Amino acid sequence: MTTKFLIAHSPDSDDAYMMAPIALGWLKDDEVFQRFSFEFIRNDIETLNQEALNARYDVTAISFGVYPEIEDRYDLLRAGSSIQEGTGPIIVAGEGLKPGDLRERTIAIPGLRTSAYLAMRQWMPALNIVVVPFDKIMDGVADRRFDAGLLIHESQLMYRDKGLHLVADLGDWWKNLHDLPLPMGGNAIRKDLPMEEKQAFARLMRKSVQTAIARHQESIDYAQSFGRGMDREMVARYVRAWVNDFTVDVGERGARAVNTLLGRQVGWVGDQ
Repeated sequence: MTTKFLIAHSPDSDDAYMMAPIALGWLKDDEVFQRFSFEFIRNDIETLNQEALNARYDVTAISFGVYPEIEDRYDLLRAGSSIQEGTGPIIVAGEGLKPGDLRERTIAIPGLRTSAYLAMRQWMPALNIVVVPFDKIMDGVADRRFDAGLLIHESQLMYRDKGLHLVADLGDWWKNLHDLPLPMGGNAIRKDLPMEEKQAFARLMRKSVQTAIARHQESIDYAQSFGRGMDREMVARYVRAWVNDFTVDVGERGARAVNTLLGRQVGWVGDQ
């Protein structure tokens, strides 16, 4: 008898890429895979953050920024994190601004529970913000509807095409401050599931990431199938940046980065 898992992830290129081997059945011969059946839900990350408050899914992508609100309902998986060293997310504006200029401006952000906003608050507290869907921020700044915008996901690669100017790279600031990568998102598994099931899925998640990397071109095909207006080269650039050794296993530095961002120790499921 198989255990049904409801898995939620965003259509972002890195999330789709790392889930491709599970979603497409590439691991069907794996003994652990055969123990489960899977149903996938895909939604933007801030919606998934909100839904995680109610433990709606067995496994879900989340922003690390929401984890303190859901740690009584979810454990973090060691595999499947989006953590990058030294760059992103970024703040952009339609004109050349200095960071201090932002105190008198309004910044569009992609969600109150996003890790990007948590990092921005630590970088410069008490800024004026407005919450805007992440995929509307870049155009809103370009059209001067917002003074500045906090960009996540693939828009970090596209802002120059809109004539926007970089104000601050939060990943670069974080690296200089802590000598750590800046963690954005991860995968969480329901805390009330049997530990043996959680450990088994954790092993499968790691194998999914490893297989996605080994079958890179096919995984890119799957990631690109979700659209988002990017050509294949841009999808590949984004995936190369955000699917890395930290994605295979968060490791000591990745875990320390998450602890530093959240200001607390967090636990993980999966063999180190």
